[in-house]
Amino acid sequence: MTKEQRLIKRHRAEKRFKFYGLFSIFLALLFVLILVNNIFSKGSSAFMKTVIKTEIFYDQELMEVENGASREDILDADFFDVTIESLLKVYPTNGLEEEKQLINLFSTDAEIEIKLNFLENNNIAGQKIILEITASDDIDQLHKGNYPRDLPEERRRISDFQLKIFDKLVDEGKIEKNFNNYYFNKGDSRDPELAGIGGALIGSFYSILICLLLSFPIAVLASIYLEEFAPKNKITDFIEININNLAAVPSIVYGLLALQILLSTLHMPRSTPLVAGITLALMTLPRIIIPCRASLKAVPPSIREGALAVGASKFQSVFHHVVPLALPGTLSGTIIGLAQALGETAPLILIGMVAFVVDIPTSPVDPSASLPVQVYLWSESAERGFVEKTSATIMILLSFLIVMNFLAVYLRQKFEKRWN
Repeated sequence: MTKEQRLIKRHRAEKRFKFYGLFSIFLALLFVLILVNNIFSKGSSAFMKTVIKTEIFYDQELMEVENGASREDILDADFFDVTIESLLKVYPTNGLEEEKQLINLFSTDAEIEIKLNFLENNNIAGQKIILEITASDDIDQLHKGNYPRDLPEERRRISDFQLKIFDKLVDEGKIEKNFNNYYFNKGDSRDPELAGIGGALIGSFYSILICLLLSFPIAVLASIYLEEFAPKNKITDFIEININNLAAVPSIVYGLLALQILLSTLHMPRSTPLVAGITLALMTLPRIIIPCRASLKAVPPSIREGALAVGASKFQSVFHHVVPLALPGTLSGTIIGLAQALGETAPLILIGMVAFVVDIPTSPVDPSASLPVQVYLWSESAERGFVEKTSATIMILLSFLIVMNFLAVYLRQKFEKRWN
């Protein structure tokens, strides 16, 4: 084979390699676009909810409170009779079965919404107002076009009578879609139209905050000691090997460790962000130590030597000169480690954060869920309303992860020093 033939063959091989690389990138982007499109197409509708404009008559004979009542009296009052009387006037019914079907068009929180409206306007006793009441999950999905209405009645959760009411209300303009505030300020619920990520969002915030407060200082101090002060011997070599190995340990192992030590031995409160934060901190420690040590190692020896030459101590040269220069890489590694911790599910399931929690936690020791665990819980539910909420929560989680990774890249590029 001549020199020219070998050259032509090499150029062809380079072109094939370039084609394979571009094709792989295109294929990866295609799969990502398909995944993102599937998530957004299913989850975008969760940010809106269906409401039914209903005339509410605050009949003083049916109410247990009057105008000017205290907040406690209103919250303790029974608005059930007022609610039922108002809902039954939406459409004429004949018999108890039709009344039940009519009431089922509304969410189970209808009485609470009517009560809260009276609480906000504590002077409407004896008056009629138009109130937008949240519709049930079936009506919500029907209005969003996610519910097949052409099936036989026995195969539908919505009866023909309810469809007739729905069509009439749509023609009268009494059914609308509003921003779904329940999705952000409520906890979990058995009813899809009332379920929200408020509790999981606060739980994830507390967990990541505790994880940061525990893992960051310990990891940085451990990195500084191992890189700058520790003698090079078999003990430090053994520690370094184990740190690298711990970074590759599956996260579920940390969950088993927390289950045995934190819950079974120390008897810490189960299903709480406190235990979750400690577990995630243990998992995140090696993932921060490794980039922190790499950043310290990247600082040129001349920085240390220059500081020592002007009379600085070893401690001063490290903490006044080396550590600040290594901080950008340390921060980016920390943010990426926290982003990974934010998306963890397996260790949180083992410590009980998979429990059904309705109330939004007010402190790290209150029972709570987290965003990835909430996705896991809702993905097992059969109702169509939970399907869209699962996808919407994935969208929220992905948004947080993208922002955190972007922040890590930005901080590294902005503050990183380049050495010649």
